[in-house]
Amino acid sequence: MKVGEILQPLATFKFWKELVIMTVAMFIAAAAVYYFLMPSNLVIGSITGLSMVISSLFGLAGITVKVSLVVTIINAALLIMAWFLIGKEFGAKTVYTALILGPFIEIWEKILPVSRLMEPGQPSLMGDIWFDLLCFVLILSISQTILFHINASTGGLDILAKIINKYLHFDIGTSVTVAGALICCSAFAVNPFRMVVIGLIGTWINGLALDYFTASLNRRKRVCIISSQHERLRKYIIEELQRGCSLYNVTGGYHGHQNVEIQALLTQDEFANLMDYMRVNDIHGFITAGNVNEIYGDWNQKKKKKKI
Repeated sequence: MKVGEILQPLATFKFWKELVIMTVAMFIAAAAVYYFLMPSNLVIGSITGLSMVISSLFGLAGITVKVSLVVTIINAALLIMAWFLIGKEFGAKTVYTALILGPFIEIWEKILPVSRLMEPGQPSLMGDIWFDLLCFVLILSISQTILFHINASTGGLDILAKIINKYLHFDIGTSVTVAGALICCSAFAVNPFRMVVIGLIGTWINGLALDYFTASLNRRKRVCIISSQHERLRKYIIEELQRGCSLYNVTGGYHGHQNVEIQALLTQDEFANLMDYMRVNDIHGFITAGNVNEIYGDWNQKKKKKKI
């Protein structure tokens, strides 16, 4: 393969857009880890949690090892699994996200040390382990959702979850919960039983939140319209909304009239625009609409149609 072919993706807008998205998402994830996970000593089902256990074990032996260093080492080892078992694109993106998590934790520590935000004697940033748990899970779930949406991940646990999702066909949230629960159990070596149980609950909440945010991000409207003015609607959907649609010949069960049904998958805004177009132009029809949470194929690729 020529060097030009390898570097060709670097010249695309998609590459730089996703690079910015991954960087921002990981900066947010690093903040969640540094401000909520580490001060409270929670071991949520994540590679960061496992790294905290390993760091504590080294500490018991009198050896100081930073959590950020352990995170970077474990993530680097897991990247090989991502590359070969999931795919080159996912693996390449995860190489970037996984390797910047540790440095980003260090950056947050230098920019705004957590000790400045905590009052004397306060055990953690929020002062209550359950608040720390909820804040961490919600922020991390948002970051994970953004990354999974562009076929990337935060690394570590997400790599294991993605493998479970791909080969066992579990929902991504369930996959995160299963992989996280296994890692959580490693905390029995250094944490009290109560802390481990809290970590397991946090892992479960993380899976639920991830499924919710993923469904919300991917949600589209499946619109079905039966109208005598179907040709006008077809042109509007294709030319103005720039979406595809399907046409079906239907027969009314009551009167036996022949008609045409239009089906299209639209965003919420596009659906609102379509309804407004029908209202303004006095187009009547029988309309049904429902939510669709998963779409496979080239739906997101809008193609400009040449006007004749």
